Amino acid sequence: MADSKRPEWQESDEHTSTYMPGISSTHDGFQKASSKRFKKPKNTDVSVQEMVDQVIKGDRMMLSKAITLIESNAEHHFKMAQELLGQLLQYSGKSIRIGITGVPGAGKSTFIEEFGMLLCELGHRVAVLAIDPSSTISGGSILGDKTRMERLVRNENAYIRPSPSSGTLGGVHRKTRETILACEAAGFDIIIVETVGVGQSEVIVRGMVDFFMLLTITGAGDQLQGMKKGIMELADAIIVNKADGDNKSLAEKTRKEYNQILHFLMPPTKGWETKAYCCSALTGEGIGAIWNVIKAFRENTRESGVLEERRMLQAKEWMYSQITERLEQSFYQHKEIKELLPYYQHAVINGHSTVSMAVDLLFSKYLNE
Repeated sequence: MADSKRPEWQESDEHTSTYMPGISSTHDGFQKASSKRFKKPKNTDVSVQEMVDQVIKGDRMMLSKAITLIESNAEHHFKMAQELLGQLLQYSGKSIRIGITGVPGAGKSTFIEEFGMLLCELGHRVAVLAIDPSSTISGGSILGDKTRMERLVRNENAYIRPSPSSGTLGGVHRKTRETILACEAAGFDIIIVETVGVGQSEVIVRGMVDFFMLLTITGAGDQLQGMKKGIMELADAIIVNKADGDNKSLAEKTRKEYNQILHFLMPPTKGWETKAYCCSALTGEGIGAIWNVIKAFRENTRESGVLEERRMLQAKEWMYSQITERLEQSFYQHKEIKELLPYYQHAVINGHSTVSMAVDLLFSKYLNE
């Protein structure tokens, strides 16, 4: 019987089959071997209420489980995650959210570790959400941030969560915003979000943090030119790292050059003047001064109401981005769309249909018109 949903221009693929090891097979022996190999893990589920109770007590193991739940794409996990976040929301929002990006070789991980260690020594609890580029095959984190910040990961007042970007725009995981809320509910009063420093990740992170800094080094002018236009206009501070040894005087010169450029740019935060500063993540010199700058920023924006205004705007933008994401998810998970999409894709690729015509037909099916 002909497939009633198959467009007339679609060629037959009767002799083509898809082989998925471990999922389906006509060989009973393989199925038995596969079922033995992929045994289900023992049931270690905990209730949402138990997770909430333990997270707000600062239980790091339960926080990790909560974030894993938040990052899951499974539909039943999504519902649980939203219930969890709904209860954690009242305990969130009290941290300083700091975004850090930088040119290649600027020493972001070394800087974050030194900066984080200083904050922990001052009595703060620091969560680092390090967004890694993903493996195109497995989708997992490939940089291993915990191995790059060995001292910080051992500190009881620090929590490091490497997150695979999973192919998301700019390398920033789509669940980072919700992870921030969970970390705040667990008592972390400083949240650091590290970006991969490519594409549009800086713009996305700028939209979820209070204070955004650009880490650079001497002689990085060409690298900055190669980054997305306007990156300096996003920064609340520019940090010239590696200002130590013979490089110290050159770093100071670079700092002055940046300040001359910044004088002609519109600051991203109303009532705050963006400036460049020098530091050495290797020796720790200048790290304390950067923390003082962030504290001054926090006080300034709180008093002026700019911080509250920024967070309200971010919440609104977050809502609209979630609407867009849910609509996209709903479209691609629609039963008829999943069946018809390959056919219309084939038609467009082979010139049998225009893109607009194919999209219109797909949306007619989706909307049941």
